[in-house]
Amino acid sequence: MNLGDKLRSLRAIEGSLRGMGRPMTQSEVVEAMKAEVGRGLSQAYLSQIESGARPHMTNTSRELLARFFRVFPGFLVDDPAGYSRELQSVLRMEDATIDSWLYGGADQFASDPELESALQAIAEVKESRGALLLLGEILRTPGLAERLEEVLRPNVRERAGQPPLSQN
Repeated sequence: MNLGDKLRSLRAIEGSLRGMGRPMTQSEVVEAMKAEVGRGLSQAYLSQIESGARPHMTNTSRELLARFFRVFPGFLVDDPAGYSRELQSVLRMEDATIDSWLYGGADQFASDPELESALQAIAEVKESRGALLLLGEILRTPGLAERLEEVLRPNVRERAGQPPLSQN
């Protein structure tokens, strides 16, 4: 994971921990950092770090971000080649990690509003892990996904040029 990904993930986790139900924006991080740590970074600087336009940051910036997000400063660097996420501490909050992953996915699919909205909806469920496990069971049950789609989204098949599913 690179530094930008880590910061986006931390913003998502922080937003979840603060009860926002969404990632904190860069501007919210900047304002909260000033209020809680006493100093902060500019939103433009944070944006450059996240986008990769500024691949390295100063020690002062790293220390401020580490203090705000309550992580070890050494976490705020690109992971070395071959690093495995499975080596991370088991103490991490499972749902917060899943929420972070879902919010990151939603950001990556911003050009597909339906998919972006679905990923955000799952992330906002109190127990997103359970929601994903339920989805897995729905998909494993023959015909259930199609029946649910017909009930919950009746016009989707018609818009795709497919006939409605037959009634049994």
